Amino acid sequence: MHIPAYAHGTIRAALPAVPTGRQLANLDCCVCGAPFGRELGAVPLGPDPESGPSGCRPCLSGLVTRAREARDAGLARNAEQVRKDSEAWESVRDHYTARLDAVRRAAEEVAELAGNEEVPPLRIAWLSVSLESAHTWIPDAPEPPVPVDREDHPLRNAEMLMGSAMIAARAAVADRLVYHLINEAQPEEPEMCEELECPEDCSGRHDTSHIDCGPDAVFEDLLEHGISIEEPGPAPLSPRLAALFAPGPGEPPPLFPELGEHASAVLPRLGIDPAAPEVLLSAAAAGLAAAALLNEPLDAIRAAPGGPDAGDVFAQGVDLYRRARKALVAARDGGPGRLGAFTAVASDLDLPWAGGSRFTLRAASGPIADFVRNIEEQVGITEELMRRQGWRDALLHRAFTAAFHATDHFGMPGWPGVVDAVMTRLASLDRLSAPAELTDLRAVETALLQGPDRLGVNALGWLVRHARLG
Repeated sequence: MHIPAYAHGTIRAALPAVPTGRQLANLDCCVCGAPFGRELGAVPLGPDPESGPSGCRPCLSGLVTRAREARDAGLARNAEQVRKDSEAWESVRDHYTARLDAVRRAAEEVAELAGNEEVPPLRIAWLSVSLESAHTWIPDAPEPPVPVDREDHPLRNAEMLMGSAMIAARAAVADRLVYHLINEAQPEEPEMCEELECPEDCSGRHDTSHIDCGPDAVFEDLLEHGISIEEPGPAPLSPRLAALFAPGPGEPPPLFPELGEHASAVLPRLGIDPAAPEVLLSAAAAGLAAAALLNEPLDAIRAAPGGPDAGDVFAQGVDLYRRARKALVAARDGGPGRLGAFTAVASDLDLPWAGGSRFTLRAASGPIADFVRNIEEQVGITEELMRRQGWRDALLHRAFTAAFHATDHFGMPGWPGVVDAVMTRLASLDRLSAPAELTDLRAVETALLQGPDRLGVNALGWLVRHARLG
């Protein structure tokens, strides 16, 4: 007869405390005391068949049945307790999750309002304070009871989503209030108006909505407060560029020998005077901006859903030209590493493109990593050339890039001729469907000559499609 493990305790409890001699000799049942014989066989209870007490089959069967009934009743009681514990936990968890979701939604709304210029900055500040208060009053996360899975995924997901929303709201509020303080602190400087060609009734106050100081300005600013942080050096070259620029024995050889001689002979025929410092610098900046944008990865990104249109790319090219020019000037005085400021902006995944564009690399589809890698490699080539052959040769090299790939880029000597042609075509077009920024032709011409991205991506896209700009 098989005795299940769950019945062992019940059987042991039924055994007599002091067995009789016949029970010890396996002659009588140790449970009911009946003698064993032909009709009532002995079932040894161990520890081995030859020794120890034995019981009869009817007694043991009854004890096993009693033990099974007790076990099943205990399991039912435990299952009911687990069910009650689970229901109670779900109620507590759902209430806590609802609190998290409410704060998350509030954070999302505060982030959106922070970007709304119609909401006063002081109101944004109070919304931020009340949001932080709601976040502080969220109680500690409840602990589930023992039978419940400790990894409660709905609770963890709600906590993660709320945390992300709070981070986004804090960033939006900080951005709005920082620029509000900067703009409020600006003195009225009427002399700025001539440079910006403001209307006659302008007060001289020009609010700013985006400032990019580059990757290094914060270290210099902190020095004014006595805080010194060692700046990281220039990023190492990729393996491919490292192999390309690997120095041989002794002094590293020039990358492009006789570049100066070739430039003097070729660039003037391409419309660039290498002997004119400002012309050469502008052409080099246009070449570096073109090298960052004119490539196959960007073509694939533009073709994918959500990619930038022609107006976005044109405005970004103008903005990168300015940044490239500034970075090249900084590199002349501070070394090739200063070009990192251009790389940081051109490859930024979250920075919206110029001209009021909503496009960001992070939100795009396509070979984003290849696009960023191309920028890093192109800037790396210019940095290495600057180290080996000097600042002017680096400009000459990028001027060649502009001459062959960006002849009509903003900042190039031929740009005024491009603007004349665009304005002639624009004057002959039906502009009823054109963006409002293209209504005043004189203002359009001025913007194209001085800063096309001021027209905005919608107007630039329309000019690209209808007036063959770019």
